[in-house]
Amino acid sequence: MEMKLGHNSTHTIDKRGIMNIAVSGCLLGESIRFDGGHKRDRFITDALGAFATFVPFCPEHLAFGTPRPSIRLVSVEGEIKVYSNKSDTDVTQELLRASHTELSRLSPQPLSGIIFKSKSPSCGMKSAKRYWENGHCEGKEDGVFMALCRARFPLLPMEEEGRLEDAWLRENFVMQLFAYHAFETFKTASPTMGDLVAFHTKNKFMLQSKNESLYRQLGNIVANRDALSLSHLIDAYEVGFKTAIATKSSIKKTRNVLEHLVGFFKNELTHGEKETLHTQIADYATKIIPLIVPLSTIYLYAKKYAISYLLAQTFLDPYPKTLALRSHIESGK
Repeated sequence: MEMKLGHNSTHTIDKRGIMNIAVSGCLLGESIRFDGGHKRDRFITDALGAFATFVPFCPEHLAFGTPRPSIRLVSVEGEIKVYSNKSDTDVTQELLRASHTELSRLSPQPLSGIIFKSKSPSCGMKSAKRYWENGHCEGKEDGVFMALCRARFPLLPMEEEGRLEDAWLRENFVMQLFAYHAFETFKTASPTMGDLVAFHTKNKFMLQSKNESLYRQLGNIVANRDALSLSHLIDAYEVGFKTAIATKSSIKKTRNVLEHLVGFFKNELTHGEKETLHTQIADYATKIIPLIVPLSTIYLYAKKYAISYLLAQTFLDPYPKTLALRSHIESGK
């Protein structure tokens, strides 16, 4: 199926698409860069594209057309201004107007995440260069549009394509995307109290691998000792859950979860099998083998001994396995 992206281009989307992700149009292959080119990112269009539909945006194209003079961020008396590199004129208001227009277009969309173009004066995530008036680089800043999105969507998964080249950041972001989408799907299905308990239960180990403290707080919310209304509980749970999944996993936290999972087989495995599994976990912790190795062994035993509680855990299968993000040693830090 083919989906119009706007800006006079198209992109093929797999019919299995389950999420809406807003993406800088140039990353989708749209020729809307200042020089008329694009920066198509194959991981986004091909890998994520099998599981998502894309909502493109580009405030610079909307404000100035294509091709156009490049722009830069400048600190002027404590304020961030936008200047044209060709004419050196202040074009702040033009970019702000276009950014607010794009934000108004994205706001009603049921988004599960946003991916920005790195280093862009409009879209960079703390990667857009900020200059003094004398032309010297002062540091790095959020792009104009990215800053508006950060304020408007404080819990929405956001990343820039440059950072997604890091295997650890990529794995964490994709896990966050699918977890966020799972909660949005849950929330819109008129859940009962039992549904909330079941949702929390299956996400237990994923949450522990992200943020132990928030996991425990979420457990207290679900316990509902104060007999609060279901709507109040779900609202409170949503904030905690989305905050927790935004936390980056670590090898240490993941190892603790893996060791806990081994306890489910303490009466089934032989001494040698337990030793092998513990060795795999230790080798993962020292970055000798990738996470997929001990996880596959745990999944194998969960299937063999029909431990349905484990088989239902999001932690074992947080996103489509074809993405293969846990197959790389560098996906853990």
